[in-house]
Amino acid sequence: MTYPAAVPYRRLLDHANRHNPYPYFAELAGKPIQRLDEHTWIVTGHAEISVLLRDPRLSAQDEVDPRASTGSDGKPVRGPFLMQDPPHHDTLREQTMHQFVPRILGMRPHIETTVARLLDRYVGPGEMDVVEALAYPLPVAVICELLGVPAEEEPVFHSFAARLTRALDPVETLTEQEVADLVETRAEWRKYLLPMISRRQTGPGTDLISGLLTEGGMNTVELTITLGLLLIAGHETTVNLIANGTLALLRNPEVLDRLRADPDLVPSVVEEVLRHDPPVQQTNRRTTADVRVADRIVPAGDKVVLLLPAGNRDPRRFADPDQFWPERPNNTHLAFGGGVHYCLGAALARMEGQAALGALAARLANPRLIADPPPYRPNMLLRGPAELRIAFDDVTKPDTWRLPQVAG
Repeated sequence: MTYPAAVPYRRLLDHANRHNPYPYFAELAGKPIQRLDEHTWIVTGHAEISVLLRDPRLSAQDEVDPRASTGSDGKPVRGPFLMQDPPHHDTLREQTMHQFVPRILGMRPHIETTVARLLDRYVGPGEMDVVEALAYPLPVAVICELLGVPAEEEPVFHSFAARLTRALDPVETLTEQEVADLVETRAEWRKYLLPMISRRQTGPGTDLISGLLTEGGMNTVELTITLGLLLIAGHETTVNLIANGTLALLRNPEVLDRLRADPDLVPSVVEEVLRHDPPVQQTNRRTTADVRVADRIVPAGDKVVLLLPAGNRDPRRFADPDQFWPERPNNTHLAFGGGVHYCLGAALARMEGQAALGALAARLANPRLIADPPPYRPNMLLRGPAELRIAFDDVTKPDTWRLPQVAG
């Protein structure tokens, strides 16, 4: 049997619609929950998604993935804690948070300096690809700084981030060759990290890898998987946040003008980007018991697809949801998820997004899009432009611009 929701959902998966999936989100949003197939449900309502993200009867641990790594015994290795349930999830997350959070609190000056260095390479009039010039190199530089990786290794991390990210997409969107490539990439990632880990086992430093080894108590397998998660979640999502935010500002020049006149608006701009065009498109759960959602009962063992952008544009929650409006009151978006799996790097992503979008607004004179819509990367789950080419009249170096000191 083909259910009505299956048609617009297939269009969401189609790369040809990646540049503007929102008509299909709107089509699905007619009901807060509906069937995708016999054992899969799609949830689009903001209230319903918010509740389900916090419901302990929904498991983040999916069935065995054909892309999963295997240990020496041939059995699948546990995935990152993002895809695990308590108590295993809680242990690994607490170990990571204890080392990660204190380190990112001191990253603000490094982020601002990195943004300035990246933009200082340009003069006007000229052109740049915002993805290549800023959105990609900024989070790579930040994650390498956290991990204690030298700057010359940044291109390697860039490459791994792009290749590993496809592992998060629904398996039905990947070819057999892409699945095989991902298995090989994960093996290469472990091989690349092992010497780095070994050096810190014998001579730990002050970086995040050393902290997770010596104080966090992670073993090598857990550490390589966690570092892969931090690379993807801490890099690819921020790339899309910066690119999607730049696109939104250039499509809404009146907002860009307000931001340029009032740098203190930048935190609200970033929050509205996260609502209006979030980097993460969906998150999946599986029920461990019968769960009532709106007027439906989802049986135990069924898959639940939470469409975060649909919830972020739910007209029952947000007035004029398609409008890009940074001053929007009570902007409780779903971009970072919720519950025990709330995004570990949310504060860092906000810092990087604020620094990048604030600097672009302050320093670029008369920026404009060269192509609209831009081309998009193949990733469905982490959605963002492959490139974002813009033209500008000048790149200024104002002494007055600053990153507002707002907590993440």
